[in-house]
Amino acid sequence: MSLDLADLYRDLHAHPELAFAETRTAGIAARLLRELGLEVTTGVGGTGVVAVLENGDGPVVALRADMDGLPVEERTGLDYASTVRTVGPDGVEVPVMHACGHDVHVTCLVGAVEDLVARRGTWSGTLVAVVQPAEELVAGAQAMVDDGLVERFPRPDVVLGQHVAPLPAGIVGLRPGPTMAGSDSVSVTFHGRGGHGSRPQTTVDPLLTACHAVVRLQSIVSRESEPGEIVVVSVGAIHAGNADNIVPAEATIDVNVRTVSEQSRTRVLTAVRRIVEAEAAAAGMTTPPTVVESKHAPATVNDEAATARVRATFVETFGEHAVIDPGTVTGSEDVGAIATAAGAPLVFWFFGGADPAAFAAAAAAGTLDSDVPSNHSPFFAPVVQPTLDVGVAALSVAAREWFGR
Repeated sequence: MSLDLADLYRDLHAHPELAFAETRTAGIAARLLRELGLEVTTGVGGTGVVAVLENGDGPVVALRADMDGLPVEERTGLDYASTVRTVGPDGVEVPVMHACGHDVHVTCLVGAVEDLVARRGTWSGTLVAVVQPAEELVAGAQAMVDDGLVERFPRPDVVLGQHVAPLPAGIVGLRPGPTMAGSDSVSVTFHGRGGHGSRPQTTVDPLLTACHAVVRLQSIVSRESEPGEIVVVSVGAIHAGNADNIVPAEATIDVNVRTVSEQSRTRVLTAVRRIVEAEAAAAGMTTPPTVVESKHAPATVNDEAATARVRATFVETFGEHAVIDPGTVTGSEDVGAIATAAGAPLVFWFFGGADPAAFAAAAAAGTLDSDVPSNHSPFFAPVVQPTLDVGVAALSVAAREWFGR
């Protein structure tokens, strides 16, 4: 069996699916892994796929890829661009795009498994390929764990994973310790008193209070966090009212917090609650705001000794110049839930998907942020090669570092 990975990638890119609805993607991954000779189980944690290849005595190595798309309308102009629209869990129709590269991840995982199968006479151990749903909801890894990922299948001795990034294609980036920030979602509803827009003195305006809170929340980073500490506080949505001449009775803001330590997380979430409660009191609200903490992803922390082993094999494979320390990234991941449940070290790295020439030109012009689309952008479009070759090789050589080469 010889897979055309470029065709597989383009097909997956053109047919993205939202979190926990990745039935087509999961079916393709399951079929290909089964054809490669692995024992495949579907429906793990919803739509997750687990494929196992026992190849003699040795360690158990888990390779993980995520597979969900995003509610983003693609604007790349590619001839394989997504035109998919679907009804989301809230009943609203949305466009869908692989704006974070999970199509790349699935393709590279399948390619790495194909490579490991072809080399099975040179290594010994058990390979566990994990195709995970719902990373974008930071829920899929835990769903698979709750469905017995580390009890029903061989428990991994190491968990390996990767993410395509707006680095030049050919570059691999990894670091020991905190690699990606933890993420928390907080919804705050202010309870005011509605009324006619012409008589604001009879109301307690929750929308004005929400706006004050949005501004004040930025002081958590600028005035309450140590310079250089990795803390991000963003307000991504305000929901209030439905007419220009009505002061609404309630207003809700959705806050996202990124931190890399439990100490920072506790301090920032406490500050969020303190600020919104104080703003409500300052506005004369008699009911405190409702604060709901929902989605949480812990920081992604790489094991130092395991990362050193992977880095050494990456340098051997790609060259010293191609292996960098990208610093701690403020994006978040849920892959750590799998390693934590298994009690296994985690190594998670990035690999470039940007056109090297375009990246170099933007870097020289100081326009990387505007000219090189990043993950979640409607223009995010990794170049097919050498992105896929590097992603396949990285997973394969990292696995063989544990299996013995």
